[in-house]
Amino acid sequence: MKENFQLSCESTVDLPFSYVDGRNIKVLFYSYFVDGAEYADDMGRDPAALDRFYNFLNEGKIPTTSQINEFAYEEFFRNILDEGKDVFHICFGTGMTGSYYNAVKVADALKKEYPDRKIVVIDSLCSSSGYGMLVDDVKDMFDEGVESDKIIDWIEKNKNRIHHQFYSTDLKYYRRTGRMSGPVAGIAAIFRIHPIMRLNSKGKIIAYTKTIGKAAAIKKTLDTMEEHCDDGKNYSGKCWICHSNNLPDAILTKEKIQERFPNIKSEIKILDIGTIIASHSGPGTIAVFFHGDERKD
Repeated sequence: MKENFQLSCESTVDLPFSYVDGRNIKVLFYSYFVDGAEYADDMGRDPAALDRFYNFLNEGKIPTTSQINEFAYEEFFRNILDEGKDVFHICFGTGMTGSYYNAVKVADALKKEYPDRKIVVIDSLCSSSGYGMLVDDVKDMFDEGVESDKIIDWIEKNKNRIHHQFYSTDLKYYRRTGRMSGPVAGIAAIFRIHPIMRLNSKGKIIAYTKTIGKAAAIKKTLDTMEEHCDDGKNYSGKCWICHSNNLPDAILTKEKIQERFPNIKSEIKILDIGTIIASHSGPGTIAVFFHGDERKD
């Protein structure tokens, strides 16, 4: 019997909704909260949504976020099942949130109610557009007619091979949220210090070094990419960039990647970091995603 899965994900894939919807991938949306009001992680559906979010930050307001609860997962999964489809849902990584565990509880309950249906829930161990890249890869496989069991096996073997490299150019938000003291942030700004971060094998962000100056931050990011990506400088796979309100540096990073890795065949996408990730990173973050060896702790 032909499989009948509906692929789905969450809004923290940090891809435009128009792209995801165009690929027939259903989305469950996160929200953030400011002054008691709730705002959807919009994925570009409302062109004014990101400007509103960054205006909140400029006003000194600190957004808060929360997990997707069991009720939201139940409603989302049930809608898919009631449309006659089976569920294949890839969650925002557990290194970032515990939402996955709520999804698993709901899936286990619904399997008893729909014993003849399939409900697959997977921990991506990815974040932002790296999570989006994993979902995009899986959609490619579904479109090619690959069976779900083989897709699940591929995900488990490869989700930790999607690298997430970040550098930050603006530390004011780190100071506001208490992640960095005022004096330390001030010194870092004076000396143009940029933290360099990555996602580890558990899906958690690790700050592993720092550089002085933006050029050095980009170079370190590309040096790390060359060290870990498939085939080094001959890398030809997907490479995506996302940024939090810092398009000029995203463009500069793309240009440097094109110079260093001329064999990349597909478009190097430049994407917006969504409001949920940016609620924690603040503005000024640049992230690069690519396929490579297994991420380390």
